[in-house]
Amino acid sequence: MEQQKLPNVIIVIVLAIISYLCCCIYGVPAIILSGIGLILVRSDERKYRENPEGYSNYSQLKTAKIMAIIGLVIGVLYLIWTIYQIQSMGGWDAMMEQSREIMEQWGIEE
Repeated sequence: MEQQKLPNVIIVIVLAIISYLCCCIYGVPAIILSGIGLILVRSDERKYRENPEGYSNYSQLKTAKIMAIIGLVIGVLYLIWTIYQIQSMGGWDAMMEQSREIMEQWGIEE
């Protein structure tokens, strides 16, 4: 029987890479994308356990899983850091007021 490739490996790798790029947007997109990637990994792991001889790219799946976990961790850390920064500025309202002042200094209108 010919070996197949697990269907979601490339998708998970792409999601993990995009989550690295999106982690600086308050960390939320990285958490969402990595979470989706880990769900797809779980699906492929289940398929592999049912028929280990039928699939040839399990090592790529393990790599994709590690990449998704790293993206998730970076996203969570960035989200925690963002929440800490907002709290240290005096809350959301104080941060928005500071943003307005900066925009006025630069001559940017809302």
